[in-house]
Amino acid sequence: MSKSNSNPSFQDLLAGLFQAHPWHGVSAGENAPAEVDAFIEIVPTDTVKYELDKRSGHLRIDRPQRFSSMCPTLYGFVPQTYCGDQIAAFCSEKSGLKRIKGDGDPLDICVLTERDIAHGNLFVRVIPIGGLRMIDRGQADDKIIAVLHDDVVYGNLRDVSKCPEGLVARLQHYFLSYKQAPGAAAGSRKPVRIDAVYGRAEAHEVIRRSMADYQAKFGSPEARLEALKAMLVATVAGSARKGRRR
Repeated sequence: MSKSNSNPSFQDLLAGLFQAHPWHGVSAGENAPAEVDAFIEIVPTDTVKYELDKRSGHLRIDRPQRFSSMCPTLYGFVPQTYCGDQIAAFCSEKSGLKRIKGDGDPLDICVLTERDIAHGNLFVRVIPIGGLRMIDRGQADDKIIAVLHDDVVYGNLRDVSKCPEGLVARLQHYFLSYKQAPGAAAGSRKPVRIDAVYGRAEAHEVIRRSMADYQAKFGSPEARLEALKAMLVATVAGSARKGRRR
């Protein structure tokens, strides 16, 4: 019989009591950027667009899919990433466009797999193989392309250049069209563009930069955990002092 941990850490206690926030409470993975854990929000059969509620960590319905566009892959984000200044600078450098900003969201990821997965709200281990340099209304909005780890059909792919062209074209079409309502006037179209399809090495750089942007925006998980611990200790101490004065 294995012995239980008689002196659990503060982190262990939190993990045992509360479900981790999928953006802030789970890491991108020990082997990131070569291999990452991705949180899946949407699967190809979803007829509504789910999106993470950043405050609570729960999925919410962002909007019903009013038209026929449906995401062709598993779709979600890489935890503890953020599209900020470093992502914006890299996009600007590669595209030659000025005044680019990060979109302020975690880094999006599309996951190729031959398996039907019934619903989102789960984590999968994936291998990034490339990405789409997407620019949405002047904001860097990269879409990393990855394969499900050990997937029978796609699991051995290591660069997007080896993907069937139709898959990448389908992804591009989805992201360029899913916000566009049929019959909308040309002047009303969202200025969304895909500047390039890039390979594995650049995808790794995008992931590294998004992880650095996250640290710059939110600090390290360890520092935030220590700050929470200090707040709890101070709260308990303050309650104890009030109790003694009564």
